[in-house]
Amino acid sequence: MSSYVIITDSTTDFSSDMINQLEIEVLPLKFTIAGKTYGDYADGRDMEIKEFYKRLRSGEASVTSQINPDDFIKVFKRHLDNGMDILYIAFSSGLSGTYSSAVIASDELKHQYPDRKIIIVDSLCASLGEGLLVYLAVKEKRKGTDIESLGKWLENKKKNICHWFTVDDLYHLHRGGRVSAASALFGSMLSIKPILHVDNAGKLVLVSKARGRKKSVDILIEKLGKTGLDLENQEIFISHGDCEEEAQRAADIVRNKYGVKNVLLNMIGPVIGSHAGPGTLAIFFQGTER
Repeated sequence: MSSYVIITDSTTDFSSDMINQLEIEVLPLKFTIAGKTYGDYADGRDMEIKEFYKRLRSGEASVTSQINPDDFIKVFKRHLDNGMDILYIAFSSGLSGTYSSAVIASDELKHQYPDRKIIIVDSLCASLGEGLLVYLAVKEKRKGTDIESLGKWLENKKKNICHWFTVDDLYHLHRGGRVSAASALFGSMLSIKPILHVDNAGKLVLVSKARGRKKSVDILIEKLGKTGLDLENQEIFISHGDCEEEAQRAADIVRNKYGVKNVLLNMIGPVIGSHAGPGTLAIFFQGTER
Protein backbone atom coordinates (compact mmCIF):
# COMPACT_ATOMS: atom_id res chain seq x y z
CA MET A 1 0.00 0.00 0.00
CA SER A 2 1.45 3.36 -1.07
CA SER A 3 1.89 6.16 1.43
CA TYR A 4 -0.24 9.25 0.98
CA VAL A 5 -0.47 12.79 2.25
CA ILE A 6 -3.60 14.71 3.25
CA ILE A 7 -3.64 18.26 1.93
CA THR A 8 -6.29 20.92 2.49
CA ASP A 9 -6.59 24.69 2.35
CA SER A 10 -6.57 27.60 4.77
CA THR A 11 -10.34 27.88 4.92
CA THR A 12 -10.23 25.05 7.47
CA ASP A 13 -9.33 27.84 9.95
CA PHE A 14 -6.91 25.58 11.82
CA SER A 15 -4.27 26.96 14.15
CA SER A 16 -0.60 26.28 13.44
CA ASP A 17 -0.52 23.88 16.38
CA MET A 18 -3.45 21.91 15.00
CA ILE A 19 -1.84 21.69 11.56
CA ASN A 20 1.33 20.33 13.12
CA GLN A 21 -0.56 17.83 15.27
CA LEU A 22 -2.49 16.50 12.30
CA GLU A 23 0.62 16.33 10.09
CA ILE A 24 -1.16 17.82 7.09
CA GLU A 25 -0.24 20.43 4.52
CA VAL A 26 -2.45 23.52 4.28
CA LEU A 27 -2.42 25.70 1.17
CA PRO A 28 -3.25 29.38 1.60
CA LEU A 29 -6.00 31.20 -0.23
CA LYS A 30 -5.35 34.94 -0.57
CA PHE A 31 -7.03 38.16 0.53
CA THR A 32 -6.51 41.73 -0.64
CA ILE A 33 -6.90 44.88 1.47
CA ALA A 34 -6.13 48.39 0.21
CA GLY A 35 -4.57 47.03 -2.95
CA LYS A 36 -2.11 44.69 -1.21
CA THR A 37 -2.51 40.91 -1.37
CA TYR A 38 -1.70 38.62 1.56
CA GLY A 39 -1.56 34.87 2.06
CA ASP A 40 -4.02 33.37 4.54
CA TYR A 41 -1.44 31.62 6.74
CA ALA A 42 -2.32 30.10 10.12
CA ASP A 43 0.78 31.62 11.71
CA GLY A 44 -0.19 35.13 10.57
CA ARG A 45 3.12 35.63 8.76
CA ASP A 46 1.53 38.00 6.22
CA MET A 47 -0.95 39.67 8.59
CA GLU A 48 -1.82 38.96 12.22
CA ILE A 49 -5.45 37.96 12.62
CA LYS A 50 -6.16 40.66 15.21
CA GLU A 51 -4.85 43.27 12.78
CA PHE A 52 -7.10 41.87 10.07
CA TYR A 53 -10.24 42.25 12.18
CA LYS A 54 -9.13 45.69 13.36
CA ARG A 55 -8.95 46.81 9.75
CA LEU A 56 -12.36 45.35 8.93
CA ARG A 57 -13.88 47.15 11.90
CA SER A 58 -12.31 50.41 10.73
CA GLY A 59 -14.26 50.08 7.48
CA GLU A 60 -11.66 48.57 5.14
CA ALA A 61 -12.87 45.91 2.71
CA SER A 62 -11.15 42.59 2.04
CA VAL A 63 -11.48 40.71 -1.24
CA THR A 64 -10.50 37.04 -1.49
CA SER A 65 -9.05 34.89 -4.27
CA GLN A 66 -8.93 31.13 -4.77
CA ILE A 67 -5.91 28.89 -5.26
CA ASN A 68 -5.10 28.59 -8.96
CA PRO A 69 -4.22 25.36 -10.82
CA ASP A 70 -0.53 26.26 -11.18
CA ASP A 71 -0.18 26.58 -7.39
CA PHE A 72 -1.74 23.15 -6.98
CA ILE A 73 0.52 21.62 -9.60
CA LYS A 74 3.66 22.88 -7.83
CA VAL A 75 2.59 21.44 -4.48
CA PHE A 76 1.21 18.19 -5.85
CA LYS A 77 4.35 17.54 -7.94
CA ARG A 78 6.54 17.87 -4.87
CA HIS A 79 4.69 15.02 -3.16
CA LEU A 80 4.28 12.91 -6.29
CA ASP A 81 8.02 13.17 -6.99
CA ASN A 82 8.60 11.82 -3.50
CA GLY A 83 6.49 8.76 -4.27
CA MET A 84 3.44 9.92 -2.28
CA ASP A 85 -0.20 9.66 -3.31
CA ILE A 86 -2.39 12.71 -2.62
CA LEU A 87 -5.75 13.15 -0.90
CA TYR A 88 -6.86 16.76 -1.22
CA ILE A 89 -9.87 17.94 0.82
CA ALA A 90 -11.12 21.16 -0.76
CA PHE A 91 -13.11 24.19 0.38
CA SER A 92 -16.77 23.89 -0.67
CA SER A 93 -17.37 24.24 -4.41
CA GLY A 94 -20.53 26.12 -3.46
CA LEU A 95 -18.40 28.94 -2.07
CA SER A 96 -15.18 28.95 -4.10
CA GLY A 97 -13.56 27.83 -7.34
CA THR A 98 -10.66 26.29 -5.40
CA TYR A 99 -12.05 22.78 -5.82
CA SER A 100 -12.26 23.23 -9.59
CA SER A 101 -8.65 24.45 -9.68
CA ALA A 102 -7.56 21.32 -7.81
CA VAL A 103 -9.42 19.10 -10.27
CA ILE A 104 -7.76 20.84 -13.23
CA ALA A 105 -4.33 20.32 -11.66
CA SER A 106 -5.11 16.69 -10.86
CA ASP A 107 -6.27 15.94 -14.40
CA GLU A 108 -3.04 17.35 -15.81
CA LEU A 109 -0.78 15.49 -13.40
CA LYS A 110 -2.47 12.11 -13.68
CA HIS A 111 -1.07 11.79 -17.19
CA GLN A 112 2.43 12.59 -15.96
CA TYR A 113 2.22 10.25 -12.95
CA PRO A 114 0.13 7.26 -14.08
CA ASP A 115 1.30 5.12 -11.15
CA ARG A 116 0.27 7.64 -8.49
CA LYS A 117 -3.20 8.29 -7.05
CA ILE A 118 -4.65 11.79 -6.71
CA ILE A 119 -8.05 11.99 -5.04
CA ILE A 120 -9.84 15.35 -4.81
CA VAL A 121 -12.76 15.60 -2.36
CA ASP A 122 -15.19 18.51 -2.49
CA SER A 123 -15.82 18.92 1.23
CA LEU A 124 -18.99 21.01 0.76
CA CYS A 125 -17.78 22.52 4.05
CA ALA A 126 -16.25 25.77 5.29
CA SER A 127 -14.24 27.09 8.24
CA LEU A 128 -13.91 24.62 11.11
CA GLY A 129 -16.63 22.54 9.45
CA GLU A 130 -14.12 21.78 6.74
CA GLY A 131 -11.57 21.50 9.53
CA LEU A 132 -13.70 18.93 11.33
CA LEU A 133 -13.94 16.81 8.18
CA VAL A 134 -10.15 16.96 7.76
CA TYR A 135 -9.65 16.12 11.44
CA LEU A 136 -11.85 13.05 11.10
CA ALA A 137 -10.04 12.04 7.91
CA VAL A 138 -6.70 12.12 9.73
CA LYS A 139 -8.13 9.92 12.48
CA GLU A 140 -9.24 7.41 9.86
CA LYS A 141 -5.88 7.51 8.11
CA ARG A 142 -4.10 6.81 11.40
CA LYS A 143 -6.24 3.69 11.77
CA GLY A 144 -4.59 2.39 8.61
CA THR A 145 -7.32 3.27 6.11
CA ASP A 146 -5.99 3.32 2.53
CA ILE A 147 -6.41 6.38 0.32
CA GLU A 148 -9.21 5.03 -1.88
CA SER A 149 -11.25 3.79 1.08
CA LEU A 150 -10.76 7.11 2.85
CA GLY A 151 -11.88 9.02 -0.22
CA LYS A 152 -15.12 7.04 -0.29
CA TRP A 153 -15.53 7.44 3.47
CA LEU A 154 -15.25 11.23 3.12
CA GLU A 155 -17.89 11.32 0.38
CA ASN A 156 -20.29 9.53 2.72
CA LYS A 157 -19.36 11.54 5.82
CA LYS A 158 -19.31 15.12 4.53
CA LYS A 159 -23.06 15.73 4.48
CA ASN A 160 -23.23 14.85 8.17
CA ILE A 161 -20.93 17.77 9.06
CA CYS A 162 -23.29 20.43 10.39
CA HIS A 163 -22.54 24.16 10.18
CA TRP A 164 -24.61 26.60 12.21
CA PHE A 165 -23.58 30.19 12.66
CA THR A 166 -24.67 33.72 13.35
CA VAL A 167 -23.17 37.01 12.23
CA ASP A 168 -23.47 40.54 13.55
CA ASP A 169 -24.94 41.60 10.21
CA LEU A 170 -25.00 40.39 6.62
CA TYR A 171 -23.03 43.28 5.11
CA HIS A 172 -19.86 41.31 4.43
CA LEU A 173 -21.71 38.25 3.11
CA HIS A 174 -23.79 40.41 0.77
CA ARG A 175 -20.80 42.43 -0.44
CA GLY A 176 -19.01 39.20 -1.33
CA GLY A 177 -22.05 37.84 -3.18
CA ARG A 178 -22.73 35.09 -0.63
CA VAL A 179 -26.27 36.24 0.19
CA SER A 180 -28.84 38.29 -1.71
CA ALA A 181 -29.73 41.91 -1.08
CA ALA A 182 -33.12 40.82 0.24
CA SER A 183 -31.49 38.46 2.73
CA ALA A 184 -29.08 41.17 3.79
CA LEU A 185 -31.99 43.26 5.02
CA PHE A 186 -32.17 40.94 8.04
CA GLY A 187 -28.73 42.05 9.07
CA SER A 188 -29.56 45.74 8.95
CA MET A 189 -32.54 45.56 11.28
CA LEU A 190 -31.96 46.73 14.83
CA SER A 191 -31.18 43.82 17.19
CA ILE A 192 -32.06 41.22 14.55
CA LYS A 193 -29.36 38.58 14.17
CA PRO A 194 -29.39 36.15 11.24
CA ILE A 195 -29.00 32.38 11.63
CA LEU A 196 -27.29 30.65 8.73
CA HIS A 197 -26.00 27.22 7.80
CA VAL A 198 -24.20 25.48 4.94
CA ASP A 199 -26.59 23.21 3.04
CA ASN A 200 -26.04 19.90 1.22
CA ALA A 201 -24.83 21.76 -1.87
CA GLY A 202 -22.16 23.51 0.18
CA LYS A 203 -23.86 26.90 -0.13
CA LEU A 204 -24.71 29.46 2.53
CA VAL A 205 -28.39 29.59 3.41
CA LEU A 206 -30.14 32.14 5.60
CA VAL A 207 -32.41 30.00 7.77
CA SER A 208 -33.99 32.34 10.28
CA LYS A 209 -33.48 35.39 12.43
CA ALA A 210 -33.27 35.97 16.16
CA ARG A 211 -33.88 39.03 18.28
CA GLY A 212 -30.60 39.77 19.98
CA ARG A 213 -27.20 38.17 20.09
CA LYS A 214 -27.84 35.89 23.06
CA LYS A 215 -30.89 34.37 21.41
CA SER A 216 -29.02 33.77 18.17
CA VAL A 217 -26.26 31.88 20.00
CA ASP A 218 -28.88 29.91 21.94
CA ILE A 219 -30.40 28.79 18.64
CA LEU A 220 -27.03 27.48 17.44
CA ILE A 221 -26.70 25.43 20.61
CA GLU A 222 -30.28 24.16 20.23
CA LYS A 223 -29.48 22.97 16.71
CA LEU A 224 -26.56 20.99 18.15
CA GLY A 225 -28.88 19.32 20.64
CA LYS A 226 -31.52 18.44 18.03
CA THR A 227 -29.35 16.80 15.37
CA GLY A 228 -25.97 16.09 16.98
CA LEU A 229 -24.87 12.46 17.21
CA ASP A 230 -23.45 10.98 20.42
CA LEU A 231 -22.50 14.43 21.69
CA GLU A 232 -20.61 13.20 24.74
CA ASN A 233 -18.12 11.37 22.57
CA GLN A 234 -17.60 13.57 19.54
CA GLU A 235 -15.46 16.65 19.04
CA ILE A 236 -17.36 19.94 18.71
CA PHE A 237 -15.56 22.75 16.85
CA ILE A 238 -16.38 26.42 17.44
CA SER A 239 -14.94 29.25 15.37
CA HIS A 240 -15.33 32.99 15.91
CA GLY A 241 -14.61 36.29 14.24
CA ASP A 242 -12.64 37.92 17.05
CA CYS A 243 -15.31 37.42 19.74
CA GLU A 244 -13.50 34.92 21.94
CA GLU A 245 -15.42 35.56 25.16
CA GLU A 246 -18.72 34.69 23.49
CA ALA A 247 -17.16 31.60 21.92
CA GLN A 248 -15.87 30.49 25.32
CA ARG A 249 -19.31 30.99 26.85
CA ALA A 250 -20.88 28.93 24.08
CA ALA A 251 -18.29 26.18 24.66
CA ASP A 252 -19.08 26.15 28.38
CA ILE A 253 -22.81 25.81 27.69
CA VAL A 254 -22.19 22.97 25.23
CA ARG A 255 -20.08 21.12 27.81
CA ASN A 256 -22.57 21.62 30.65
CA LYS A 257 -25.79 21.11 28.72
CA TYR A 258 -24.82 18.12 26.56
CA GLY A 259 -21.88 16.59 28.39
CA VAL A 260 -19.50 17.27 25.52
CA LYS A 261 -15.94 16.44 26.56
CA ASN A 262 -13.95 17.82 23.64
CA VAL A 263 -14.48 21.33 22.29
CA LEU A 264 -11.96 23.00 19.99
CA LEU A 265 -12.03 26.78 19.54
CA ASN A 266 -10.19 28.90 17.01
CA MET A 267 -10.53 32.23 15.27
CA ILE A 268 -11.97 32.49 11.79
CA GLY A 269 -9.15 33.25 9.37
CA PRO A 270 -8.96 36.18 6.96
CA VAL A 271 -10.51 34.44 3.93
CA ILE A 272 -13.67 33.25 5.68
CA GLY A 273 -13.58 36.39 7.85
CA SER A 274 -13.59 38.61 4.76
CA HIS A 275 -17.08 37.31 3.97
CA ALA A 276 -18.52 36.66 7.42
CA GLY A 277 -17.13 39.73 9.17
CA PRO A 278 -16.22 40.47 12.79
CA GLY A 279 -18.46 38.98 15.46
CA THR A 280 -19.28 35.79 13.61
CA LEU A 281 -19.83 32.75 15.84
CA ALA A 282 -20.14 29.23 14.43
CA ILE A 283 -20.65 25.71 15.78
CA PHE A 284 -19.68 22.58 13.82
CA PHE A 285 -20.49 18.98 14.66
CA GLN A 286 -21.47 15.57 13.30
CA GLY A 287 -25.22 15.26 13.00
CA THR A 288 -28.00 13.19 11.50
CA GLU A 289 -28.33 15.73 8.69
CA ARG A 290 -27.19 19.22 7.86
